[in-house]
Amino acid sequence: MQQVSVAQLKAHLSKYLEVVRSGEEVLITDRGRPVAKLSPLRSTGQQDAHLDGLIRTGVARPPRGPLPDDFWDRPRPQDPEGRALTVLLDERAEGR
Repeated sequence: MQQVSVAQLKAHLSKYLEVVRSGEEVLITDRGRPVAKLSPLRSTGQQDAHLDGLIRTGVARPPRGPLPDDFWDRPRPQDPEGRALTVLLDERAEGR
């Protein structure tokens, strides 16, 4: 969790809102004492309820912060036999 003073938050609000959008919480301090916490909102939509269920059962994890700057440039896992695609297509055919 990031920590920021009220003055810094006021000066860089957009930056800290982006941090919260990525799933991280921000602790706000006034003269070094915690006074508030910014945290992401949980939507009540059907898709979000499904995702919450996946998180509760341990299938998925909530984000812990923004992606690294080089994330999209990193090498991807190899799947020369196409097993991942086969599993995905099978799950779609079953209606999962």
